[in-house]
Amino acid sequence: MAAPASLNPLPENVKSLVLVLDAAKADGSSIFGISEKDKADVSAWLEKIAAGDLVKPQSFDELNTTLTPLTYLVSTYPTAADLALYALLHPTFSQLQPEQYYTHPALTRYFDHIQNLPAVRSSSSASSFPLVTFDLENAPKLERKADPPKEKKKKAADGAPEPVKEGGSAKAVKEKAKKGAEAVKEAVQGAVAAVASGSGEGKQPKEKKEKKEKKEKPAAAPKAAAEDSGEPVPSMIDLRVGHIVDIMKHPDADGLYVEQIDFGEETGPRTVVSGLVHYIPIEQMRDKYLVGVCNLKPANMRGVKSFAMVLCATSKDGKEAGIELIQPPPGSKPGDRVYFEGSEFEGATPLSQLNPKKKIFETVQPGFTTLETREAAWVNPATKSIHRIRTQAGICLAPTLVGASLS
Repeated sequence: MAAPASLNPLPENVKSLVLVLDAAKADGSSIFGISEKDKADVSAWLEKIAAGDLVKPQSFDELNTTLTPLTYLVSTYPTAADLALYALLHPTFSQLQPEQYYTHPALTRYFDHIQNLPAVRSSSSASSFPLVTFDLENAPKLERKADPPKEKKKKAADGAPEPVKEGGSAKAVKEKAKKGAEAVKEAVQGAVAAVASGSGEGKQPKEKKEKKEKKEKPAAAPKAAAEDSGEPVPSMIDLRVGHIVDIMKHPDADGLYVEQIDFGEETGPRTVVSGLVHYIPIEQMRDKYLVGVCNLKPANMRGVKSFAMVLCATSKDGKEAGIELIQPPPGSKPGDRVYFEGSEFEGATPLSQLNPKKKIFETVQPGFTTLETREAAWVNPATKSIHRIRTQAGICLAPTLVGASLS
């Protein structure tokens, strides 16, 4: 795909970074957008970025606000807009002092994520954009003020009508009176028409007529059963092999990691927020292969949207006794299907998205455990049958925990 004209005003080193990474896309997709909407949004962002004002320090407050709920500027994967913004921010960010980037946590998190994307770091243009290091460990804690108590409206004295205020309330009263008058007029006209026709059926008030028509309509055919109807079963859960390609601590929550996890999707890695900071060191999370729950409804976690959940084993003695990532078998690739043994589950297709109201995961989860062999499994609470969790290559395991709960 030819580069859009919106790329032309950018400096040569920025254009070079974008075009090199676009050419390196092995799957044939483009970083200028996958859908037509994404392409239009990327072009719009490139034009805005090329104008220059967006990357000036006086615009950092606006950028920080924009990026607070986002991982990428467009959709759920990195595009040319992200690379251009990162590249143009680089000269300024490489000179910032801690107190300057501490005040823009979302922007700093975004910049650090883009610069650590494997494609960026391995690019032939990476030497033009050396890694910028941030002292995030010593960032000051954010003070959170409680919301002010809501004022309760004062009730009028018992039995006394509330006074009509000038402006909006008086207008509302007039409107109500007008509508009432129209209803009376319509009813009178209906009665007159009935007398004139000699029948008991005249022009009915609109509301009555609508109710009658609604009553006379034939009953609609029953809807087809929903795909998540019936008893919740583990095969409704979409489990896949994932690979952590980037990880950092959440800029606004001490106990959360923000990971970029490759699940083998064309749209690129998913942003996943995990509460594992106090249980698994970041060094043990980097570059790890894991099992992810991929059809949960996306959830906002302290300003960062999470699009999956990491499946972990928690010791039977509690979290403080240990939490471990469930590991797929050796040789696994991102996107490999993870399923439950058993003829009733192995060929089943998981739901596209779990409905939180149905509590499917919550209903099935108590049966998740690790066996004496450390193998991950689901034990049917009714039949006590054991269904190990596996890929085509083998069984998924916990590193050390036996009898652990999985969630």
